[in-house]
Amino acid sequence: MTTRRIADVLKHGQPDESLTIQGWVRTKRELKEFAFIEVNDGSSMNGLQVVVNQGTPGFDVLDRITTGTSVEVAGTLVPSPGKGQQIEMQANTVTIYGEADADTYPLQKKRHSFEFLRTIGHLRARTNTIGAVMRVRNACATAVHQFFQERGFMWVHTPIISASDCEGAGEMFTVTNLDLTKIPLKDSKESGKKEADFSQDFFGRQAYLTVSGQLEAEIMAMAFTNVYTFGPTFRAENSNTSRHLAEFWMIEPEMAFCNLDGNVELAVDFLKYIFRYVMEHCPDDMEFFNTRIDKTVLETADSIINSEFGRITYTEAVELLEKSGRTFEFPVEWGIDLQSEHERYLSEEVFKKPLVVTDYPTQIKAFYMRLNEDEKTVAAMDVLAPKIGEIIGGSQREERLDVLERRIKANHLPIEDYWWYLDLRRYGTVPHAGFGLGFERVVQFMTGMTNIRDVIPFPRTPMNAEF
Repeated sequence: MTTRRIADVLKHGQPDESLTIQGWVRTKRELKEFAFIEVNDGSSMNGLQVVVNQGTPGFDVLDRITTGTSVEVAGTLVPSPGKGQQIEMQANTVTIYGEADADTYPLQKKRHSFEFLRTIGHLRARTNTIGAVMRVRNACATAVHQFFQERGFMWVHTPIISASDCEGAGEMFTVTNLDLTKIPLKDSKESGKKEADFSQDFFGRQAYLTVSGQLEAEIMAMAFTNVYTFGPTFRAENSNTSRHLAEFWMIEPEMAFCNLDGNVELAVDFLKYIFRYVMEHCPDDMEFFNTRIDKTVLETADSIINSEFGRITYTEAVELLEKSGRTFEFPVEWGIDLQSEHERYLSEEVFKKPLVVTDYPTQIKAFYMRLNEDEKTVAAMDVLAPKIGEIIGGSQREERLDVLERRIKANHLPIEDYWWYLDLRRYGTVPHAGFGLGFERVVQFMTGMTNIRDVIPFPRTPMNAEF
């Protein structure tokens, strides 16, 4: 007898069809001569109701079946007289794989706080909300690859261990196999004090967990034109807010022979694509989020999919903020980095839709962004969305060797560490551009979840590396 996923049974199952399902019991209701159990295998929001009649093999062990018990049920599909379900299963046999002690199993049929669920990360994926999040996350990941593959991009695997600080922020995790009780020391030329001698470390130099795969993606774009990365990145930022993770996933496309306008066009198309894909493949989950988590989830998705994004320069954005009459927590003046409150005001109240802001001040952006002719701004762009602010950040890259050398020195970065990056400008340089999208940020935005720790299976945050 064929074993089927419950999502497939609910969608395509036909009366009189015989099959087997496997999963975990969500609920059980016993009457004198029969019982109802709801079985869910994680493939859909809804489980399949199973009717077990007296005399059915397995009926005698119903008292061992509780919430969380794993079972296999073989039976026949029949029309369901119950509300909200078109089909149910008439059981022929019920087999128990693993029992769940009702007195100690922490997931009972009631609402649990997300704070509590984070303490049982090994079980929380069985709940309705986290289950829905993970299905949406899976659909998003599928959409990412499908979008780029359809457009001829090559997926490249950039290193997790790096010797360079792409962002220039210095908030990086050091990777070492030195004996921390006997760290070899050397004299520092800069401070005159002792410092760790990383020449004796595994890689012969100080190494870090990567904060971005962008620089390596640029290498690959110089050979394959259009590439993208999709992998984990790490930030050693001691922040315990609902918006920050120490380990998260980034999507970073890089396109050769591309300018800022082409970069903006791809970013907007990409965002629309993944929202459309999730709406088509996870409608029940998205409806759940709209009903139980945030009543604007479907409205937000519609805005992303169907709106024509606005576009302004950073200078125009600052002018709009200064004329707003608002008192912001962070005062507005030309040269500041726009904060979430500024970005949300622009997208929610001024444009009332997503928009793209371009041409940011040089001093607040990374060294690799292309210097504009005014030498005060760079060809950078951020995509801003209602409720969240910046969701995509990117730029045209600096392809001119002399300008790039000047920018590295101005940022006080060791130019010798970027010799290979400079070589890309020496040998066949071309205009190129790319952007980055934090994967968890987009899943959080899509689902309306308020804490980013609830959209990744095993969150890594300061003082927390459980499961």
